Amino acid sequence: MRARTLIDSFNYAFDGIVYALKTQRNMRLHFITTVVVLTLSLYLKLTKTEIIFLLVTIAFVIVTEMINTSIEAVVDLVTQEIHPMAAVAKNVAAGAVLVSSVLSLIVGYLILFPKFDSLLPLVIERLGKTPAYLTLVAFLFTIVTVIAGKAITKRGKPIHGGMPSGHTALAAAAATAILFTAHNSLIAALAFFLVFMVAESRIETKIHSLYEVLTGGLIGFLLTLLIFQLRIG
Repeated sequence: MRARTLIDSFNYAFDGIVYALKTQRNMRLHFITTVVVLTLSLYLKLTKTEIIFLLVTIAFVIVTEMINTSIEAVVDLVTQEIHPMAAVAKNVAAGAVLVSSVLSLIVGYLILFPKFDSLLPLVIERLGKTPAYLTLVAFLFTIVTVIAGKAITKRGKPIHGGMPSGHTALAAAAATAILFTAHNSLIAALAFFLVFMVAESRIETKIHSLYEVLTGGLIGFLLTLLIFQLRIG
């Protein structure tokens, strides 16, 4: 066999990354989150030190996810039986991913949200006199749009399955309304975290696909954003 060259090593490494992206849903979520966080870092004008901390944390999460994937592959290669030690190996690896993910959330909050806190008073000042009924209007528009989308695509029922995800759309609409009316960025962050949990539950139960959930979330967010902007414009 010919000796493996440096280029071969890079190709094998990229193959590993591509495999993880293709087969692991969490890996794809990590990459999407990375793109969002790095985009925000450009907009918020972070310092060099803050960007370094973000990059190290992001790399830590992705590396642990890839190690978890490789451990799962090795365990499945060795045995297809339900063995207690195989479960231990997979659970410990998954625990490492959980620890790194929680750490990334803490680092992201400590670095990013103080930046939003300085911008939040401007939003509150503009929206302080916004009528409360706008939230109800946003909900109604979201419901109508979701039902129309399911009627057009002929997929699913009004409150079950189909395109787009109504539960995610309403959750995103509620979180966006909270974003505009809350006086604390942490409250807004918790609201959007609940949106993520709703979306995750719809995917896990196989009621919706990732595409349907993302579409629903965007509909709820954009419609609510549009209604509030029209009112204060």
